[in-house]
Amino acid sequence: MNQSLLKILSGPVIFLLILLIGGSESDQIRMLAIAGWMLSWWVTAALPIGVTALLPIVLFPILDILSLRETTINYSNPVIYLFFGGFVLGLAIEKWNLHRRIALNIMRVSGEKPTRIILGGMLATSLLSMWISNTATTVMMLPIGMSVVLLLEDKFNDPESSKNFALTLMLGIAYAANIGGITTIIGTPPNLVLAGIVEESGLEALNFANWLFFAFPLVVILFTMVYFVNTKLVYPVKLKKLPGITKLISGELSSLGSLKSGEKRVMIVMVCTALLWIFRSQITKIEMLSNVSDTGIAIAASIALFMIPSGVSQKPQPLLQWEDMKRLPWDILLLFGGGISLAKGLEVTNVVGALGEWISANTIAAPLIIILVVCGFAVFLTEIMSNVALVAVFIPVSFVIARFFGLDELTLAIPLTIGASCAFMFPISTPPNAIVFSSGHIKMGEMARSGVILNILSILIITVYCYFFQDYFF
Repeated sequence: MNQSLLKILSGPVIFLLILLIGGSESDQIRMLAIAGWMLSWWVTAALPIGVTALLPIVLFPILDILSLRETTINYSNPVIYLFFGGFVLGLAIEKWNLHRRIALNIMRVSGEKPTRIILGGMLATSLLSMWISNTATTVMMLPIGMSVVLLLEDKFNDPESSKNFALTLMLGIAYAANIGGITTIIGTPPNLVLAGIVEESGLEALNFANWLFFAFPLVVILFTMVYFVNTKLVYPVKLKKLPGITKLISGELSSLGSLKSGEKRVMIVMVCTALLWIFRSQITKIEMLSNVSDTGIAIAASIALFMIPSGVSQKPQPLLQWEDMKRLPWDILLLFGGGISLAKGLEVTNVVGALGEWISANTIAAPLIIILVVCGFAVFLTEIMSNVALVAVFIPVSFVIARFFGLDELTLAIPLTIGASCAFMFPISTPPNAIVFSSGHIKMGEMARSGVILNILSILIITVYCYFFQDYFF
């Protein structure tokens, strides 16, 4: 029996075992069996993640968890359309090479110091991952990083510094992509899942501006922590200067040529969209615009990209065409629907209530300790499973635990969500980790050595920051 078949069978086997052990009469046991099946396929990647996310549509009505209508409505959650709009904007940025120009310009001003080059690469990656997917950002930045390594490897006067430079640059790209996505509500899938579950639960919706102003200082702290731990503590680069880097970056920029009309117009749409998201709360005070939403802004920007001509050829063509949508990560959009459905099923069967009560009864009733435990749980568990699946399953549990201790629901949900984006130890933890691992410059033990330190520090930083500052924003 081959390995792929074993992975596929793991889901149904876990499903049946839970039903046999717990008894199929209980709706809670049936719901746990479905969750076990989905988690098994997500963890083992037995099927594409979007396909696994469709299981509730089949299983919920059959097992009397939710009706077909109640299940499928989760796949049209407004938050999914918000992320859809963010994806479309990211496609336009990629299509017109605006992301590459931004990255190269940031690296050009970094100078010729190895640590500054690493900082520039991380900064470019982090800024881009705020707007386009972490995976796409890493795929784009990896060739740039490897070009830099290839050009400069013979300029180091000792092998250790050369190896550390390559290793730290590759790790920096992956980790900056993971961290950068935390900054905006559309920047990383766990943020969107949180926003969707919050809206479904009848709580006050998370808006783009509040999240940005809350998350940005935390991201700066995490970014700084990653940079200093890697370049100063774990893999120090001792060489002070690397001549030739400026010439390399300038050459890459020259090959792009001058800023084209298509790039300019995409940049205008991007800036306008960001400004509308940031100032939406002020805009909605105008009576005619009182119902403007982050999702509406995202969809309007998407429509605009199909309307605005690119201006780069005699034959009028818009900035985006439908053919470009083939590259849209539809699987992630389905994953949101599956995650929200799973969370809803766990809620209606009161699985989250029972689990929350058990955890509450076995946890010290100090808010700081509770946040620390929840955040640590998220950071280390996301090393071996999808961070989207993690937050979809455990955000409702965090709501119950928070209510048990008399805390606001978001007190634990936000640290849990942010912690799920801070997986630094293994290639399987996140797509950016896996992509840079494929460069050949990183060994598993080297990533784990840096990652375990970063995981522990991230838990402490997120816990303290959320404990003292979260209430000012939410």
